[in-house]
Amino acid sequence: MKITRIVEMDLPIPASFMSGATPEALRRLPWLYPHFVSADHSTLNLSVHALLVEAPGLRLVVDTCVGNDRPREFTGGEALSTPFLAQLTEAGWSRDGVDAVVCTHLDVDHIGWNTMLEAGRWVPTFPRARYLIGRQEYEFWKGIDEAEQVAAMADSIKPIFDAGLVQLVEQDHVLSPEIRLTPSNGHTPGHVSVLIESDGARAVITGDMTHHPCQMAHPDWTLADIDSKLAIDTRLRLFAEWADQPILVIGTHFAAPTAGHIRRDGRAFRFET
Repeated sequence: MKITRIVEMDLPIPASFMSGATPEALRRLPWLYPHFVSADHSTLNLSVHALLVEAPGLRLVVDTCVGNDRPREFTGGEALSTPFLAQLTEAGWSRDGVDAVVCTHLDVDHIGWNTMLEAGRWVPTFPRARYLIGRQEYEFWKGIDEAEQVAAMADSIKPIFDAGLVQLVEQDHVLSPEIRLTPSNGHTPGHVSVLIESDGARAVITGDMTHHPCQMAHPDWTLADIDSKLAIDTRLRLFAEWADQPILVIGTHFAAPTAGHIRRDGRAFRFET
């Protein structure tokens, strides 16, 4: 098994964007510095990236970032123009060589490279892939009329449906003997994380059930969770399940080093890389 991180952009945000996070509180978590917080503890270092998973007989992309050529509120109304596809090639992958794409949920920064602009049309970026989307997640978002999400569904989801590439799946879907999905609801109603196991080694790709390692110390700190109480309960449950186990935890928005292990720390947890 091999997992490769393809970075679309670094995303430092004010700590105040996460409810509960303050410079004073972050300063009490010295293990966050220097990778995950700024020197003055006023900024949380995040990243927007895709994860390429090579398994026996399967090349899988987990989450597809914001994507080029589409202005989003998420990017300050600017359309990105990044070398994402060139980075994919440098990693030894090709668009036609991707077998499956998993969207942990349907926020705009997780579905963008599902498609790309070609001769004025949005076409599937990975034309031979199965795009696996949670049934519960899709049913929720297709009924939302918020402008940003409507635009994202139109240019990043509808074209892959039109191409017949979407497979709506349940939250415990099994992709292969090594890879399966697991429910991690709260950030969104049908959110999933991705569990990986091979030769006795285990890993998990979190999605947005956690955005930043500081939430291990404070699972009650929230960032854009649709159901905050459920999101907190999910973090508590999964952090406890993964803590002090040989499970490599790979944060979908964690700045580098993106992977590490969860350790119990009193009544909460910390991240060790």
